[in-house]
Amino acid sequence: MEDANEPKGQEQTEINVGNDPVMLTAVDVVSKLMNQNHIVLKARGNSIPKAVSVANIITEKMLKDVTKIEKINLDTVEKAGIGKMTSTVEITINKI
Repeated sequence: MEDANEPKGQEQTEINVGNDPVMLTAVDVVSKLMNQNHIVLKARGNSIPKAVSVANIITEKMLKDVTKIEKINLDTVEKAGIGKMTSTVEITINKI
């Protein structure tokens, strides 16, 4: 799992979902939610289903009635000159 840029003096609130197992990513997110009010899961391409699974595991199983999915942003990025498009998703999970 690759973590996004961390601002100085603040805890990280973005997690890039990659090739790590779903439960390992979910445990990492839960540990970060202990110190944060929200986390943003980011995924691209084939990692999107993993990000959705992680969000569902956290909000429906691990931290049910404590967290909720606040916002989901979908986008498509096109590489310059190639014409190949890649889908992206950002899932914001908030503590209630």
